[in-house]
Amino acid sequence: MQKALEIGKKSATGSFQLFIGQASSTAIMAVGAIILARIIAPAEYGLYSVALIPSYMVILFRDWGINSAITRFTASLRAQKSEGKTYGIIKAGLIFEMATGFFLSLILISLSGFIASTVFNRPESAPLIAIASVTVFAGALQTVAQSTFVGFERMELSSLTNVCQAIVKSVAAPFLVLMGFGALGAILGYTISFVASATIALIVLYLTVIRRIKRENPGDLNTAKTLREMLRYGIPLSISSIISGFLIQFYAFIMAIYCVDTAIGNYQIATQFATILTFFTIPISTVLFPAFSKINPQKENGLLQTVFASSIKYTSLILVPATIGLMILSEPLVSTLFGEKWTQAPFFLALYVVNNLFVIFGSLILGSLLAGIGETKMQMKLSLITLAIGIPMSLVLVPSMRIVGLILTTIIAGKPSLAIGIYWIRRKYNVKIDIDSSIRILTASAIAATASFLAINLTAYADWIELTIGTLTFAATYLLAAPTIRAINKSDISNLKTMFSGLGALSKLINIPLNFMEKLPNLK
Repeated sequence: MQKALEIGKKSATGSFQLFIGQASSTAIMAVGAIILARIIAPAEYGLYSVALIPSYMVILFRDWGINSAITRFTASLRAQKSEGKTYGIIKAGLIFEMATGFFLSLILISLSGFIASTVFNRPESAPLIAIASVTVFAGALQTVAQSTFVGFERMELSSLTNVCQAIVKSVAAPFLVLMGFGALGAILGYTISFVASATIALIVLYLTVIRRIKRENPGDLNTAKTLREMLRYGIPLSISSIISGFLIQFYAFIMAIYCVDTAIGNYQIATQFATILTFFTIPISTVLFPAFSKINPQKENGLLQTVFASSIKYTSLILVPATIGLMILSEPLVSTLFGEKWTQAPFFLALYVVNNLFVIFGSLILGSLLAGIGETKMQMKLSLITLAIGIPMSLVLVPSMRIVGLILTTIIAGKPSLAIGIYWIRRKYNVKIDIDSSIRILTASAIAATASFLAINLTAYADWIELTIGTLTFAATYLLAAPTIRAINKSDISNLKTMFSGLGALSKLINIPLNFMEKLPNLK
């Protein structure tokens, strides 16, 4: 248990550093998105969203698992006290990503006219698609740096690059739209932010990691051999990522064909709000990858079970109430920040975030576990199952139900794979979910949601007042309900305090709600 707490403490510290970066960058981009949404027409915003789809799709075929291999191999070599060898890993990964990124950007530029006219039936989007293609190359450089930062557990550096990108995007895009460039200005701002953050990421990578490692390593490395080893690990994982990403972009293509620009704009506003939850999901899944990589599943099976079950429980304690709260408060939230012209966005948002509730069954943790212990082939098989379900389902639901059909497809398609994956790891490694805790957390969140719903619907105040009342009511009710129905106990509070103790003064702030629950007389 002590080793599990040490892993938890290290993961909590890294997660918090990523959380700060994710929260900061998302908050900055949210401000930029709010400004952009208020000054751009819904149809222009929809055109901007459609023009980004091809670059999103092409990016799926750029990586081939190299960035995941960088993180895993550098973390493993550092654990073996062989940090000097990581230089070869970084060098091979950077060469590969630069080559594939540059090649794919050129292909997308050459196909931009065909995609705009023939696929999307929007010829005016051709120059927008061509400009956005630059992000394929720039993003390759940035992700190599960020994968290295994670492998070296320098999470704050990864956060730095995200914040820089957010600042540039949030300033450049609205400014160019105000200058009269419309959707073109939004695309230019988006692309410039990638170029700027990639440049900063490479400079920071050299100054903080590469320069020191090069002094320790003679440099006579077999880059081709290193790259083959990385691809051997990364390709099954990459196929899984390509399948998952392809599904998302396939859904986007279907959406662009069957949905009008106004509905697409409302959907994009909804997904902007849903990124609030990535404050929690991205840091957790990113940090758990190297954490699981340090565990030998054959020799440390008990530790694997403890870390897996605890990761699900403690993640659910935060993510489940945040998700349900966002669902209940979607209407006053959208109206307060974006105005009342986005009439469809609140419903799209409430439905879209339902997927996060499956964290109680391990949806957020399973991928990190399989990748961390090297079971990338199983992860690939699960992705193929999702693909086989998702494509035909989208072809049926999106043409008939439009955006609602798209959201339902994304929720339903991956659940058979989740069930199979959870069953498989239980059978092979005897690792299982604490289902009782998951149900109690969901129940506590539902109680808080009911209280918040009644509070905002029994009043007739302005949207921002309803938002404030609803948020405070939800938080207070959850803090009372969770310990009352034993969704959290004294042991959990003690473990959480230990895990967050490495955050210095900030741990005192986090301890406020923990101390409140700890003093309740009904806490077991």
